[in-house]
Amino acid sequence: MDSWGIAAMSHYVSPKSGSIKSPTNVFLVGPMGAGKTSVGRQLAKFLGKRFIDSDREIEAHAGAAISLLFEMESESGFRRRERQMIDRLTRKKGIVLATGGGAVLSKENRTHLVQRGFVVYLHASVTKLMQRTAGDKNRPLLQTSDPQGRLEEIVNQREPLYRQVANVVVNTDGGSPRYLASRVVKYFENMLDKTIPQ
Repeated sequence: MDSWGIAAMSHYVSPKSGSIKSPTNVFLVGPMGAGKTSVGRQLAKFLGKRFIDSDREIEAHAGAAISLLFEMESESGFRRRERQMIDRLTRKKGIVLATGGGAVLSKENRTHLVQRGFVVYLHASVTKLMQRTAGDKNRPLLQTSDPQGRLEEIVNQREPLYRQVANVVVNTDGGSPRYLASRVVKYFENMLDKTIPQ
């Protein structure tokens, strides 16, 4: 069964205070399993931008998998690396960036995301998130005896922060990555129409 379903919902959120006047970047935030990578790749193709996954960049720079970094350096050590990477990547131009699920925990990261691009919160229900992450050993925070309970706890903690930085919220419980990306394109183009002097 296709875990992406057949429908999608989204809504627009007013631009954040301090947002750059004409964003050239799109930043995707949301919990693990929300579809940031799959939607992000499609979005980059539609917009003619480069797709970057911050977690993959961290792994490439460290020469180790995220799960190993958590094991060796603890979550705090990983978050330190993540802050440095988010700062570096958000300074680039013309990119679609998929951030790690916990990137919004850092005030510094939230500031960079809001000030340097158009932020899209990809939202999904815990049920869908569990379906998409089940059995994935590269999700260190879910390696517990009660992964669903842990996931619910994580989502509840981060939900206000995702909404705090978002220009638009897109529900990914249904709809293919291609369809969801097309919805984001419309919101992004609408934002450009409002920010670029005519």
